[in-house]
Amino acid sequence: MSNTPPSRPVVVITGASSGIGAALASRLAPTHHLVLVARRADALQALVASLGRADVVTVAADVTVRSEVEDVVETALARFSRLDVWVNNVGRGITRPPSQLTDADLDDMMTVNVKSALYGMQAVLPHFRLMGRGHVINVSSMLGRVPMATFRSAYSGAKHFLNALTANMRTEVQETHPDIQFSLVSPGVVRTAFGANALHGGPDSRALPNSQSADEVADVIAQLIADRRPDVYTRAGMAEMAVGYLRSLGEDP
Repeated sequence: MSNTPPSRPVVVITGASSGIGAALASRLAPTHHLVLVARRADALQALVASLGRADVVTVAADVTVRSEVEDVVETALARFSRLDVWVNNVGRGITRPPSQLTDADLDDMMTVNVKSALYGMQAVLPHFRLMGRGHVINVSSMLGRVPMATFRSAYSGAKHFLNALTANMRTEVQETHPDIQFSLVSPGVVRTAFGANALHGGPDSRALPNSQSADEVADVIAQLIADRRPDVYTRAGMAEMAVGYLRSLGEDP
């Protein structure tokens, strides 16, 4: 297998077997080399078949396990000799109000929504520093800005944590490596199996109002790869909603 550096950018997408991750893979396949990561090897293979590309790398891994994330980096570099973009897309919701949360609920939300992203950022960072450039994209949530769904309380809290962690990582790394970017993407309700797969069950996101498609979110992320902004929402009016929430608390952002 050739280790000649690729002419197209190399993008790692976690949680790639369905939803936003699969939509992003389809969106980027014509123009980027892809490393697709998920726990389900069969679903990854089905996705690759639909892309019609023989050079897509798949890695069956659990990104809540640090060593498996590190293995993804090694696999990608062994195949392409470089990485350009790492998309932390893994996430899981919950259906339980804050007054009823358990230790296990909090551990699950932090492990899936925060630790997986931290492991990705830390694993790819040495390569980005060596190259002097790179881009991490963390898929957050509008609930990480506005805690407007009490039954998603622990998920909302985890995404607030992810937002702060991303901003702090950006500040730390850019003190010495200004061309390494850490970006946040904040979708609202997306028509995927997210709700159906939430811890303790709950409403299906595909049946909720004011939703958008995974393809729409993928288009936003693809544009973000090109322009490397630090913070984006996935539809018009969402930034104003976040500002309105702060103002409702008496803040003046």
